[in-house]
Amino acid sequence: MLGYLNRAVPLERLAEGESEEDRLFAQRVESIRRFAMEELGLSASKNYTRYVNLDRDYLAAVVSASAMDSFNTHQWWFPVVGRVPYKGFFNIEDARRERARLERRDLDVWIRRVDAFSTLGWFRDPLYSFMKNYPVYDLAELIIHELFHATVWLNSHVQFNEELATLVGREGARLYMEQSYGENWQDESDEEAVRADFAAYLSFLRGLIAELEELYNGPAAREEKLLRREEIIEEAKLRFEAEYEDNFTTDNFRSFSELPVNNAYLGLFRLYYEGDQYFNDLYERAGLGLPEFIAVTKSLKDLRSLNRGRGNPAEELERALGLRRGI
Repeated sequence: MLGYLNRAVPLERLAEGESEEDRLFAQRVESIRRFAMEELGLSASKNYTRYVNLDRDYLAAVVSASAMDSFNTHQWWFPVVGRVPYKGFFNIEDARRERARLERRDLDVWIRRVDAFSTLGWFRDPLYSFMKNYPVYDLAELIIHELFHATVWLNSHVQFNEELATLVGREGARLYMEQSYGENWQDESDEEAVRADFAAYLSFLRGLIAELEELYNGPAAREEKLLRREEIIEEAKLRFEAEYEDNFTTDNFRSFSELPVNNAYLGLFRLYYEGDQYFNDLYERAGLGLPEFIAVTKSLKDLRSLNRGRGNPAEELERALGLRRGI
């Protein structure tokens, strides 16, 4: 990471350069940053004010792992952030070596490419050259998601952190697009179809996860569970492929039936989206605008127990929003 940071140049160089693409990108980023900090109330910082030119279309390879007969995730411990269910590598070969090590421990492993992550204010998070190709909504969602991490992070409560940042990133990007391009911005893009397909994909995976959880929680012996889980996954792939045209309008998820799906892959969706409906409902129940909602979430940082990895952050957030009684 430090190597990338040392290569970063001020975004102003792009804004003042000869390339129209670079100038528009710099202006767009600054517009999103200003909206996130001034309109949404995310912490002011120098994040995304520097730029790194890369020769690839992703930032890092992230390794996740899970038991083979349950969704119990493998955890890594790091200073400051505490326990987290993933580990990032800038060198793909290092990620593959970590995968081999974990597979020798009889774990399911998944490697995914990520395009950003927050250093939680310890460094100035930069932009990367591949981001210039992102649709405006995707760029806004990414920046707002990561800036929220730099605003609110509770040690060892990674799932809560990620699910809450997912809500803030998605809703913040929607508000940014409405302010910048009008309320009918989705009518002029394919974003509505993309989001509808993603929702359909999540719904399908949730059904598969529920079926597997029922198996894992049952009385069968481990070997029997492992055999049956492979049958369940293969049946799901066949069903997914057969019903694709009925459920999706884009080609974004056609490759699912070819993926080596395992608990580590499915666990990623549990991490980021298991509480998706819960947080959506909580946001609606609170009856606040996003800036006011974010302001309430900031109060969680003052609860010492949460930052020591204890307590229930969802309950504390409900209490802070006035939706739960009790001490």
